[in-house]
Amino acid sequence: MQDDLLISARGLHKSFGEVEAVRGVDFDIPRGQCIGLLGPNGAGKTTTMRMIMGLSKPTEGELWMFGRPTTELDPSLRAKVGLVPQDDNLDPDLTVLENLLVYSRYFELEEAGLHDRAGELLRFMQLEAKRDAKVQQLSGGMKRRLVIARSLLANPEIIILDEPTTGLDPQARVLIWRQLLALRDAGKTLLLSTHYMDEAERLCDRIILIDHGKVLDDASPTVLIDRHVENHVLEVRKPLPVDLEPDFAIREDIGDAWLFYVAQPSEALERLPQTSVFRHRPANLEDVFLRLTGRQLREGA
Repeated sequence: MQDDLLISARGLHKSFGEVEAVRGVDFDIPRGQCIGLLGPNGAGKTTTMRMIMGLSKPTEGELWMFGRPTTELDPSLRAKVGLVPQDDNLDPDLTVLENLLVYSRYFELEEAGLHDRAGELLRFMQLEAKRDAKVQQLSGGMKRRLVIARSLLANPEIIILDEPTTGLDPQARVLIWRQLLALRDAGKTLLLSTHYMDEAERLCDRIILIDHGKVLDDASPTVLIDRHVENHVLEVRKPLPVDLEPDFAIREDIGDAWLFYVAQPSEALERLPQTSVFRHRPANLEDVFLRLTGRQLREGA
């Protein structure tokens, strides 16, 4: 395993009885980057993250972290991993500060300087004014920020974030984005799972897109857009006023409209009559996600 890699997977498999949730996954996660692990429900990303966290043992293949198999990590190495779970599993009977102090005992941190460390993290997540408030008094955004602060207590090298902004208002999301980028810029490695494509596009240096237990692609958001769709999208309502369909290699029927992915929209726009109902926008990561994984609704985890 290379020195600049924190995590490396080769031929990773995980089966539950006859169900193969992860089927031969390969990826590398280098130091100091934000890596997005994206996929629809049932794609295998949660199972992959559980194996990375050491909560589930691979059926086949190799999974290394800090130069060792994840199944052989000792407590000192596990302390280098910060976890932000999807659910806010804070203690509602404790104050904001007490939640940090009690959690610190799992890492056997020295008492000296512990209050200073907790105060530093509360300031970083803009929760200092709430240090003596009970968790029940916090908004959803404040709870998420406290969970992130808690994950940083042992000064981890890598922070694993499972849908860190689900259900939050735009202001709370933007604040968390800013602090996560600050962590990355400070040299931390982030592994992010999210269903918000704008969040992944904003935060991630690289995206690992998986579905049906396999890696569909692995690249930066910009490269993924260039590779799978053109730079511009024309969404033209049906019926088409002219026969545009044969002229475009990348097109998609979304029911009441056609999506045309084009490098230069000017020619297509010139051919549309003034009565056409259409929308012109830049292509984005959501276009890539839907093209590679489909638009069919999936239920379950």
